[in-house]
Amino acid sequence: MCGIVGAVAERNVEGILLEGLKRLEYRGYDSAGMAVLDPDGRLQRCRAMGKVAALEERLHAEPLAGRSGIAHTRWATHGRPSEVNAHPHQSGERLAVVHNGIIENHEALRRELEAEGYHFTSETDTEVVAHLLERESRQAGDLLTAVRGILARLDGAYALGVIHADEPGVIIGARKGSPLVVGVGIGEAFLGSDPLALLQVTDRFIYLEEGDAVRLSAGGRIEIFDADGAAVEREVTTFEHGDGAASKGEYRHFMLKEIHEQTAVIGATLEGRLGERSALVESFGPEAEALFGQVRQIHIVACGTSYHAGMVARYWLERYAGVPVQVEVASEYRYRRVVVPEGTLFVTLSQSGETADTLAALRFAKAGDYLASLAICNVPGSSLVRESDLSLMTHAGPEIGVASTKAFTTQLTALLLLTLALGRVKGLDETVQAEMVTALRGLPRLVERVLALDPAIEELSMAFAEKQHALFLGRGAHFPIALEGALKLKEISYIHAEAYPAGELKHGPLALVDSEMPVISVAPNDELLDKLKSNLQEVRARGGELFVFADEGVGLEASEGIRVLRLPRVHEALAPIVYTLPLQLLSYHVAVLKGTDVDQPRNLAKSVTVE
Repeated sequence: MCGIVGAVAERNVEGILLEGLKRLEYRGYDSAGMAVLDPDGRLQRCRAMGKVAALEERLHAEPLAGRSGIAHTRWATHGRPSEVNAHPHQSGERLAVVHNGIIENHEALRRELEAEGYHFTSETDTEVVAHLLERESRQAGDLLTAVRGILARLDGAYALGVIHADEPGVIIGARKGSPLVVGVGIGEAFLGSDPLALLQVTDRFIYLEEGDAVRLSAGGRIEIFDADGAAVEREVTTFEHGDGAASKGEYRHFMLKEIHEQTAVIGATLEGRLGERSALVESFGPEAEALFGQVRQIHIVACGTSYHAGMVARYWLERYAGVPVQVEVASEYRYRRVVVPEGTLFVTLSQSGETADTLAALRFAKAGDYLASLAICNVPGSSLVRESDLSLMTHAGPEIGVASTKAFTTQLTALLLLTLALGRVKGLDETVQAEMVTALRGLPRLVERVLALDPAIEELSMAFAEKQHALFLGRGAHFPIALEGALKLKEISYIHAEAYPAGELKHGPLALVDSEMPVISVAPNDELLDKLKSNLQEVRARGGELFVFADEGVGLEASEGIRVLRLPRVHEALAPIVYTLPLQLLSYHVAVLKGTDVDQPRNLAKSVTVE
C-alpha cells in the first residue's frame, strides 16, 4: 500500500528519496510527493499525481536541495486520488508529515481543529495529524515530544514520518499497526516502510516494534523509545537479499522473474527442514514438538492468495495429520463469535507479515482460548512473526509484483512441511512420511521442468486475447488452485474469471458455458480424475472450449474444442504446487497480450496494511 521514505544525511537527500519511492512502486499507489528542509531551513515540497516518474519530471524542472527530508507514495483511502490529497501534508510552512495507515477518528479530530481555526486543504485523514502536531509543537520543547504527545489521540493504524523547520537535521518516526524500519548508514540514518526502499544506501535495518517512536538526527544518530517513552535498544539486522532483488534483471516484468525464481525459492524453503525420512519438527521452534502433540484442531486465517494456500492445506492436514481444519478469511474472522475448541492451533499466512486484517485477526485470537499461534511468513522482522508463538519463514525473498506467485508456492511448501511435522507427531505412517520427503526433495527439479513449458503456455494464451470471461475448474485440493488461477487472471489481465468445484457445474455455472467462455481445468492423476473427466464432457456438450493442464498419464487427448498441455507426473500431495505454475504463466501471458500493467495492476496494492 502506501510507502514512506526518509533520510538524514551529509549530502543532498533528493536522489535518495526519489530512488526509494521508485523501489516502493510495487506496493501500489496513485500519487507521490517529497518534502525537504533546504540549506536555509525552509520547508520545500513537491507533489504529483500518477507515477513517480511524474514527480521526477517536476523535480528535474525545480529541484529540491536539503540534507533531511521525507517522501511518500499514496494509495487512496480518504479522498480521491489528486495532487492536493498527495503526501507530504503540511500545517503552515514549517511542518510536514507522511503517513501510512488510517486514522479512524479523523472526523472528530477535524471538527475539533476547525473549531480552533485550522484550515484543511485536503480530504485526507493525514492532514489531521499535521495540524495536531503543529498545535502540540508550539507547547512541546522538541519535535519528538510533540509527536509522542499526539499519539494517544490517534485511533487506528499509522506509520509516521515528520520533519519541522525548527529542527532541520531531524526526522521523527512512529508506528502502530503499520510497518516502519530504520536504515542504519555510516553517518546517515534512514526511514522506510520497507527495507527495499533503502537498499541503495544500506543493508542494515532496525525493525521498529509496536508503539515505538524514533528520532533520526545528523551524524546518523538513532534514538528509539518504546510505547512508555523509555529509551530502548533494538536489534540491527542485515538484509539477507542482495540489492538485485529489486531489479527485473533480464526479465520483462517482475512477475515473470518471480515465477521463474520458484525453483530456487522452493528449494530454499525446504533447505534444512527435511530429515532422512521425515520433516524436522524443530524447524517450527524449540517448543513445537510439545505443542504439536497437544493440537486437536487448526484454524487457518489469511487473505487473498494466502487464503487459497490455507484452503489447500486443509486437505493435506486432515488427510495426513488427521487434524480437523477450519479456514477463515481474515477480514471476516473477528467479526463473529468464534468457538475455539480445546487444543486449537491458530495459523496465520502472510507474505509481508504486515497484512492489516491478518494481524488484527491474530491479536483478536490471542485474547481467546487458542493453544498457540503459528505464523507462516516471508519477512522475519514482521509484526506477524514477532507477535506469534511459533513461526516458519518461507524464504521466498522480496516479491515485487503485486500478483503473488512465488510467495504462494513457498507458502504451500511450508504448509506441506507443517502437515508432515504434525503428521510425524500424530503418528502418520513412517513409509508415507518417507515417500513424501523423497517427493519434496525432488520438487525443485519438477518445478524447473514445468517452467520449461513456458513457450507452449505462451502460445496457448493467444486464444484469450479477445476473451472477456473465463471459468476455472478443479476438484479436491485443486479447487483452491482453480480459485488462485482465476484470481491471477482477473488481477493482471482484467478478464472476469470465476472458479468452481467441477462437480458444481450442473448446479449453476453450466448456464454460462458457450463458445465465448473458455474453461480452464487442472487434471492431476488422482482418485477424482474420472469424475473430473465427466465434468469436462459436460462443458464440451454445451459448446465450451476447454483448456486442460493434465498429468501425462491421464489419457486426455486434444481434439476439437479441447486443448491439452501435459505436465510431468507428480506425487499427489505435491500436485497443487506444481499445477499452480502453468496457471501463473497463462495469466501472465494473457495480461501481456492485453497490454495491462502486469506488475502494478490498477486499483491494487502489494502489502495491504489498512483494513
